[in-house]
Order: sequence, then C-alpha cells, then structure tokens
Amino acid sequence: MTDPSPNDDFYLRYYVGHEGKFGREFLEFELYPSGKLRYANNSNYKDDDLIRKEVYVSPAVVEEFRRLVEVSEITKVDDSKWKEPDERSTGHQELECKIGSHHIAFTACEIRSLGDIQKWNDPEGLQTFYYLTLDLKALVMALISSHFKARPIPD
Repeated sequence: MTDPSPNDDFYLRYYVGHEGKFGREFLEFELYPSGKLRYANNSNYKDDDLIRKEVYVSPAVVEEFRRLVEVSEITKVDDSKWKEPDERSTGHQELECKIGSHHIAFTACEIRSLGDIQKWNDPEGLQTFYYLTLDLKALVMALISSHFKARPIPD
C-alpha cells in the first residue's frame, strides 16, 4: 500500500450557468485528488456543441489549486447572507471544495462584476468568492487551452 498523497484530501468543483437567448449555457470543472481535471462548457452561441475535456494534471498543479483556495480564506466565509438565486435570476454559480477537514458548498447568483457585489449583504465574503472563482477559472482555462493546443515533438 502506498502512502497517501498530500492532495488526497482535496477536491474542487465549480459551476456557473444561466438561461440566455441561446438557451442554457454553462461552464463547469471538477478537480479530483488523483489530478483528473474534468471541464465542460456549453455555449449555444452559433450552434456550438457541448465541449467536454478531461486531462490529468501533476501533483504540483493540484497543490497550486489547493494553495489558491487556502490563500483566499474562503473556508472562513459564511454564505448565509448571500442572495439566493431564484427562478427569475439570470444565473447562478456553485463552488464545492473539500480541503483537509473543511468541506464547503456555496451557491450564489451569477456575479458579473464587483459592482454587483456592493449592493448585496456581505460584500466582503462575496468579494472573496468572486476573486477566488476568477483565479480558478483562469487557471483551468490556461491548463485546458495549453494541453489541447500542444503538439507532440517529432522524433
């Protein structure tokens, strides 16, 4: 039996979606302790199909995701004052993360800008959530983009 990896207690899932003039559109990704990164993007713009990608990332990359979550201090945030998405809302986002003994699951209305946050209760907590999700999305997009655009080195 092998020793557990320091990342065995880390899991991350993010979803953001809305119903728009092109139908249901969403972005979702999931990172497992094994390093498996699953990505899905449904943008019905110009009849685009659902995009699904799956890659395995190194333990160092999993550790970077973990570091982003830890540095953000999102585990100290309480979402009880956040505006809940409703049927009339244009969209919502979800963040689920297991890091060590902490397990968090947040749901919020889709946040389009920092200006949206200032008019809600708990702008500090939502700002933490907003910046963390921006960082996570940027890292996932960079990983997916670079992985699937890379060309093998010819022999």
